[in-house]
Formats: sequence, C-alpha cells, structure tokens
Amino acid sequence: MYRAQPGFSHVDAEGRARMVDVSHKSDTERIAVAAGELATTAEVVALVRADGMPKADVLATARIAGITGAKKTSELIPLCHQLALSKVDVVFGFTDTTITVEATAKTTGPTGVEMEALTAVAIAGLTLHDMVKAVDPAATMNGVRLLHKEGGKRGRWSRDAAVEQVDARTDDRSAVVLVASTGGARGTREDTTGPAIATWLENRGFSVRGPLVYADAEISAGLDDALIGAPALVISTGGTGVSPTDATPEATRAVLDRELPGIADAIRLEGTKVTPHATLSRGLTGVSGRTVVVNLPGSPGGVKDGLSVLDPILDHLIAQVAGNGLHETADEK
Repeated sequence: MYRAQPGFSHVDAEGRARMVDVSHKSDTERIAVAAGELATTAEVVALVRADGMPKADVLATARIAGITGAKKTSELIPLCHQLALSKVDVVFGFTDTTITVEATAKTTGPTGVEMEALTAVAIAGLTLHDMVKAVDPAATMNGVRLLHKEGGKRGRWSRDAAVEQVDARTDDRSAVVLVASTGGARGTREDTTGPAIATWLENRGFSVRGPLVYADAEISAGLDDALIGAPALVISTGGTGVSPTDATPEATRAVLDRELPGIADAIRLEGTKVTPHATLSRGLTGVSGRTVVVNLPGSPGGVKDGLSVLDPILDHLIAQVAGNGLHETADEK
C-alpha cells in the first residue's frame, strides 16, 4: 500500500493530491519572508541602478508584478488556499553582478503565507529578467527560497536556525516534540506536556524542534511533519488511550520500520506504580529509518514516567540506531 512520504501534506494516504483542510486551525497573524537573486552583468546592474534600461522603470514594474503574483498565488499553484493578504512588500538590492529580491507577505488566517512570499519573489525576478533580456539574455533567476516565517502552531522558523539544526544532526542530537491534542491545536486548551518534554531534551543536549501541536484527527500529518529531515528522536505525547479519537498508535505504526515493544511495556509498567490506568495506554516505541519514535501518554504524570524510563537508555539507543554504538559484552552490562 502506498504511504505518503514524510512532509507531503498535499498527498493523502493513497497518494492522491489534496487540498489540506485548515478549518480546525485558529486564525493567527502570519508572516513570511522569501528571497532570490537575478544573476546578470555589471552593465545591467549599472543600468538598472541608473534607470537607464531601454524599457520603462525596471524596479517599479518588477515590484508591482511581485505584489500581483502574491495576490494570485492560489490561482497559480493549484492546492494553495485563497488568503486575504494584509501586506505584500517587495524590495531590491544590488551586488556587482546581481539584483537581489526580497518579499514579505502578511495575513491573519488559519494557514501560512510562505507560498505568497515565494511567488512574489519568483514573479518579480521573472519580470526583471524580461526587462533586462535585451541587454543580457543570459541572465538567470537563482536561489528562490524561504528565509523566515512566523505564526501558527510552529511559531517561528528561520533558514539559519534550520541549517544549525541540520548540523546538529551529524552528532545525532536532534529531536522533535509532537503533541496530539485537538484542544491544543484549536487554542482552547493549554498544553504543558510538550514544553516539559522539550525542556527535558534540551537539558540533555538535544537540539529541539517543537512542540508541534496537531489535532488527534491530524496526528498522521503531525508525524510526517516531525520526521522531516530524519531527526534522531521524535517523542509524542497524547492520543495513546482508548477513546474514539485516540489515533497516535495507529499513525505511529504506519511509519515504523521496527517496533521496540520492550520500551513501550516498560513505560506502561512504570506508570502502573502510580495508577492502574497506565495499562490502558497503547503507546508504541520503534524506529522509522534512523529516527527513534516514542509515544508517551498525554498526562503530565505519564510523561514523567515515560521520561524516567528513557533517561538511562536513550543515548545508547540513539547510538545503536545510528550505527555508532557497539553491542555491550556481558562484562560491560
């Protein structure tokens, strides 16, 4: 059976393109900044800076084109949502042989404006190309990329921080915290378990992304999100019980290559020292690629118990999965 690759939110479980349902998400202020650059000749750069091109005002034309492109993003990219943009700003800069383009898009709504900012950069850059091609037909538009975004459940993201996180993965100390909470995703319930896990991981030297908060019904998409970039560890909290909406174990099993039932059983056993209800948890632990995935219950006590089980074994487990650890001999145990 086909399973969508991690991060492909616009593809359903059968591999069919879909428009993501954002009706359950809260409206928040969202900002995205994107950039790119037109590589050309020093002659073209000098002409543009001096308004000396044969065609009319080059930068003004490209700026209006970029703003228009942002406003028409949902018409150009099939699965994008229509957004009420409250701001689109396009600015230009210069080096000796490039014209840089940076676009900022802003809205208040249930989904982000990354594509609007990226489209603004791309359309502004293509317009620049059209304006300068008579002088330099070999000009190229390069490096269209997202620089920064804010808003929604992921909060702030920046390219620089993402690069640092990738560097941290070389040491197998990257982690993602995932929260299954419909109330948390809607903003009607404050989650304390996700931040507690993140703090615990940071205190142990992990570079942490999240907490990512997803509604119970969207936890499969949440796991795909958490697995982006193949972090060393994903710890989820919530959705492990037996209520009709609890779906974390099913979503987790779908992404695991190997289960580690001994760890999941130990977490349940630790919980029974406090409450017999711990036996109702269906949480799983296993490996997806080279990522360790651990389901913890949604209660603060359940999280505390689970982390106490992980504490003495986590480093060795991650090293083993990464292929960096050796099996202990009987004398070393």
